Parts: sequence; C-alpha cells; structure tokens
Amino acid sequence: MAEALWGEAALFPGLRVGHFTDREARTGCTVVLVEEGAVAAADVRGAAPGTRETDLLLPENTVERVQAVLLTRGSAFGLGAADGVMDYLRERGKGFPTPAGVVPIVPAAVLYDLGRGEVFRPPGREAGYRAALAASGAVAEGSVGAGTGAVAGGVKGGFGLAGYRLEEGYRVAALAAVNSLGRPFDPATGRLYAEPFLAEAERALLPDLSRYRGFPEDYRFPLLLGQNTTLGVVATDAPLTKAEAKRLAIMAQDGLARALRPAHTPLDGDLVFALALGEGRGVGPMALLRLGAYAADALARAIARAVLLAEGMPGVPAYREVVG
Repeated sequence: MAEALWGEAALFPGLRVGHFTDREARTGCTVVLVEEGAVAAADVRGAAPGTRETDLLLPENTVERVQAVLLTRGSAFGLGAADGVMDYLRERGKGFPTPAGVVPIVPAAVLYDLGRGEVFRPPGREAGYRAALAASGAVAEGSVGAGTGAVAGGVKGGFGLAGYRLEEGYRVAALAAVNSLGRPFDPATGRLYAEPFLAEAERALLPDLSRYRGFPEDYRFPLLLGQNTTLGVVATDAPLTKAEAKRLAIMAQDGLARALRPAHTPLDGDLVFALALGEGRGVGPMALLRLGAYAADALARAIARAVLLAEGMPGVPAYREVVG
C-alpha cells in the first residue's frame, strides 16, 4: 500500500509552494516553484479555461522543462501575475537558455473571483513576485492564495494539498484550487464525494452530519458563465518523459471528477498541470499506471481538504456551516 501524505509532508525536495493572499479584494495567487526545472504537461477539460503558456507543454513542442506553475485568481486580469514569477526566476538565473539570457517558463491558469471582494484588485506582477518569494515547504491550506475568494458549488472553496509515497519509492503530490460550479458534497446526505479517499487521520476534519437535512440533486445552477474553475497540479519525483507527464495529468483529472459533481462542465475551465522533477528518461507503462492512479486519488483528497479547511465569507458559508 502507498503511504498517504498531507500538508507539507506531501511535498518533496525541489518542490516549493508560495501564496499571495489579498483579504480585502478576496483574491490571490499560488506559485508552485521548481527552479531547477521540471518536465511539464497540462490537460484541459473545462470549456471556459483561462491560460498562459500551455501550448508549449504539448508533447510535440520543443520546451521540455518549466521553472514554475502559477494558479491565479482575477479571471484573465490575473494572468499578469506570471510576470512577477518570471522576474523572481530571472533574478536567480533560472529559465530556458537563450543568447540574450534565460527566459523563465511559467505556465499559468486562472480562476474567476471578480466582484467577491471589497475592491477590484486582481493579482498582478507584484502579487506573483511576492508569492514566489514566499515559496517554501510549509504550505497553508484553505482560504489562501488561489483559494482566497473561491466558491465550490455554493459553499466556500479553497486550496488543498495531499500526496502519496509509493512502494517503488516515488512520490506524487496534488495541489488544488477549488472554485467549481459542481458541488463537493452530496446534497442528499451532506457527505463529501471525496470522503472515501481521505486517509484515516484526515477524517478528523469531517463535520458531524447528524443534524443535516438534505435535498435531492437536480443539477440546476444559476447561469455563472466563466465564473467557475478548478485548477490542479500533480507533481512527482519520478523521471517522466513529457508524454508520460501528459498521461499523468489526464489520469489525475479523474480525481477532480470523483470530488466534484458535475465536473468539466460548459461553465468551468478545469485544468490539471503535471510536473515531473526527474531527469526525464521515462518510467514505463506499469509504473506510470500506478503514479496516475494515486495522482487521481491525491487530487480528490486535495479538493476535499480545500473545502474542509476553507473559512466562510459573507454570502458564502463554509461547508461545515452548511452541513453541521
């Protein structure tokens, strides 16, 4: 059996995470730093994505490695925060080598949070720089960074982290910023859809449902075109090729669908990045199968943790407040 990991224990050498949180604007961003480079890929399943530098992650394209991935809020306005992450990396000489110096490669994706704060202040260059500067192995979860103003199916969304250590020695970590149209819990019972995937110790986070009175799911939602997205990052220390990293991202999307219902809708921009910190020689199909299976489980757990640890905000209660 693989060992379940959560919080900062889910990270591993070479992988750091930093948040920028703006409470007044209820916005922020989260940077996943891999300064020495990681083989990267992405899989987009939602119909309303907002992205930057994702085409270069296709297996047939030239650039193999990235130095960071940015998850940001502020809809398309927030993509500018990637410039600050690039500034941070350029100052440290990290990036793709060119005759005029390094060019940091920072793919990014956005969530919608406009109108949820007291002021209009989407994350920009300074926010991205400060998130990169704050990156470490001590990772806050809940209503922070890209999860600050997130909403998940009518309850407060957030940011979560979970992972596994496989018997083969490889590790896989999943990070999620949850801002979904779909609910993270069954309205009939109040139970999180991802509850079966939680480790025994994580179950202490679950609320008491004895007073919950449910209602049937009918898949009727307000028309929130472009206002919903769940973003994930799955990272491993296994030496995946670019094509294998793409398969890891594809398999990890199943974790999103296990934790949120419905997922990958016409009104979401769901996307999963994959990062492999090894040298890129490849691991073969059987090891990749196991990594992908655990990546999906880890992403489901990360989504559950994001919702469980999120704090309510005006007009949007926390999950615990709704079901407890």
